[in-house]
Amino acid sequence: MASPAQNSTTVRSTADDKAHRLAELREFLMSRRARVTPAEAGLPDGGARRRTPGLRREEVAVLAGVGVSWYQWLEQGRDITVSPQVLDSVARVLRLNSAERRHLYALAGLNPPAPEVDPADRDMCAGLSRLIDAWMPFPAHIMDRYWNTVLYNDAASMVLGMRPGIVQNCMVAFFTDPVYRARSKHWEAIAPQVVAQFRAVCSDQPEDDGFRAVVAEAKELSPEFAALWDQRDVAPGGQVRKELQHPLVGTLSVESTQLRVPARPDLVIVLHTPLPDTGTEAKLQWLASPEGRRGSMYPVPG
Repeated sequence: MASPAQNSTTVRSTADDKAHRLAELREFLMSRRARVTPAEAGLPDGGARRRTPGLRREEVAVLAGVGVSWYQWLEQGRDITVSPQVLDSVARVLRLNSAERRHLYALAGLNPPAPEVDPADRDMCAGLSRLIDAWMPFPAHIMDRYWNTVLYNDAASMVLGMRPGIVQNCMVAFFTDPVYRARSKHWEAIAPQVVAQFRAVCSDQPEDDGFRAVVAEAKELSPEFAALWDQRDVAPGGQVRKELQHPLVGTLSVESTQLRVPARPDLVIVLHTPLPDTGTEAKLQWLASPEGRRGSMYPVPG
């Protein structure tokens, strides 16, 4: 049981943390308000009467549809009740991007909304394509939030069997692609972990029809998936060790790691790294060489 002194310290620490958060909220709102011009907000600039280039507090309040006093208290960092709807209105007026909107929620003491992709970051796929190409000779691919295949490098094609003409969803293909299944030496052991990781992704957005569509398709095509899905196991996405049996080079031991890019929360980068002391790195280098490419001309049998 905690002593009175320990309880007092905890209360004081909590109060200090809250005071710090509200002070950060005050400074953040003032800085965001200062950068929005009246013209950007659709207001007259006020001419010489305006002392600062940014919006006034009362202008933010009117544009957001909230009381002037309430917004003043919010920006002063007072301990008041806020709602997601009101914060969204303030975020709209202050022209906050997705990361800034989530930051506003956190400073106001609310659970931040799900990350979104800002329009300025939608053209990142070219850079991500260069990233996975630079990962050669090791397999790498990129999935969207539903695990649909977005991009893959040549090694993923040669080693994992990724190719046109199969289901372009990594979850469904895991259970239905005979090439990948034939190459996975411990497919039955890995399958429960893969399904549990996909359920964890689904749980973040339980009302999303896209996830429901993937689950419905996988259930229809694979009784094994349906049985594992009904177990309702949940596991975080992370690392999975795989042993693959390639028809040209034999056993490949790799570690599959899922990575996310904060600016593109809708994408997952999956990198496969050769495990040390297994000879896998040399085998992957040979497969990517001109001689190896000739030997594994696409499509490669399982």
